[in-house]
Amino acid sequence: MLVYKDLLTGDELLSDSFCYKEIESGVLWEVEGKWVVQGAVDVDIGANPSADGADEDEGVDDKAVKVVDIVDHFQTSTEQPPFDKKQFVAYIKKYIKLLTPKLDAEKQEVFKKNIEGEPSSCSQSLVPEFFVGESMSDDSTLVFAYYKDGASDPTFLYFAHGLKEVKC
Repeated sequence: MLVYKDLLTGDELLSDSFCYKEIESGVLWEVEGKWVVQGAVDVDIGANPSADGADEDEGVDDKAVKVVDIVDHFQTSTEQPPFDKKQFVAYIKKYIKLLTPKLDAEKQEVFKKNIEGEPSSCSQSLVPEFFVGESMSDDSTLVFAYYKDGASDPTFLYFAHGLKEVKC
């Protein structure tokens, strides 16, 4: 199994169990998330509680919660407050400054060349939600989540150059 960690913090953000598609000249990875229900399991054993004198709700565990599989699996922290355009551009500039020295020369060139147009497309055409890894570091890679036209499940965007592949 391959796990993809944040190059800046070491937080696990993705694994090869989630299929990704490279977009925007390979700068971004797009991953489809799914809403899943965790917790209570409804088991029908064929008994009729009302005939046995029990209340209908007796024995029912209402602890079922609906979560997004990627967010839950990698414990990306709670959603971050939204950025306005100025804040987002400031974050991207800081991120580029922190990430670039961690890349080899060839990757630096590709990253710098292709990142230029991405911040505006992420912030303006999408209206994304922002998540960070488990460490909740201010200097971490952001994960963007948005809903494609009419989709009920979120789509996540990752900066490909900000991920380090680790074999487990």
